[in-house]
Amino acid sequence: MGAQRLYDVVKEYSELSGTETVLDLYSGTGTIPIVLSDSAKEVIGLEIAESAVKDAKKNCMKNKIVNCNFIIGNIKNTLPKITQRPDVLIIDPPRAGMHKEVIKQVVDMEPNRIVYVSCNPATLARDLSMMMDTYQLVEVQPVDMFPHTYHVEAVAKLAKKKTECPFLYPKK
Repeated sequence: MGAQRLYDVVKEYSELSGTETVLDLYSGTGTIPIVLSDSAKEVIGLEIAESAVKDAKKNCMKNKIVNCNFIIGNIKNTLPKITQRPDVLIIDPPRAGMHKEVIKQVVDMEPNRIVYVSCNPATLARDLSMMMDTYQLVEVQPVDMFPHTYHVEAVAKLAKKKTECPFLYPKK
């Protein structure tokens, strides 16, 4: 029940219409890409663990999903090789959060929306603070996946800030 609620929030925050390319960092066995696959044109997962990518591919085959692709490798090295700009970026890093170089790569990629899933509020706050020049935090939804413990997942929705031309939109 908790995992389904988490994936429902990720899907809601992704705001997919069926035409988007989604990039999922730290995709694991492909659960988030599989959940989003029916609402996206394409989902690309990046994952360091070869066994997880093998399982992700098997999970897609078992579920007859053809619009998910997975790339094995360290995110820091594989992310720069992604040539197309994703419409939506899903980030579900380990407890330690993202490497600051990966955060810079994410910001430079400029997706319209980012959905960040975190099991550690401290690293979530740290990572989001490094993106606030380019993105605004729209909403955060906690999801209690571990009842009777202090652990909680949080899903953050970020939107790319609109740049305004001061000559066209003078401040009042």
